Amino acid sequence: MPALWIAHVTVTDAEAYGKYAELAGPAIAKHGGEFIARAARYVQLEGKERPRNVVAKFPSLEAAVECYHSPDYQKALDHARGASERELIVVETTE
Repeated sequence: MPALWIAHVTVTDAEAYGKYAELAGPAIAKHGGEFIARAARYVQLEGKERPRNVVAKFPSLEAAVECYHSPDYQKALDHARGASERELIVVETTE
């Protein structure tokens, strides 16, 4: 069953976060992830507002979690730590 990787981000260091984004995209694609929303318009209805919101669709919840723990993604994530405040969740879809 497919899964969605949903990240809510406030970037605090654009240069370092840019390096994260440069490396994260290929790591996500390598694990079957496909971006379906990235930094697009949004409306915050509840909770803490984060100006950058990203949704990627993966073939399965396991593929998304495997991507997160992969060496390629962890290398990318090193650039996001300290350069952003983030929440990330993976949720299985009903499709």
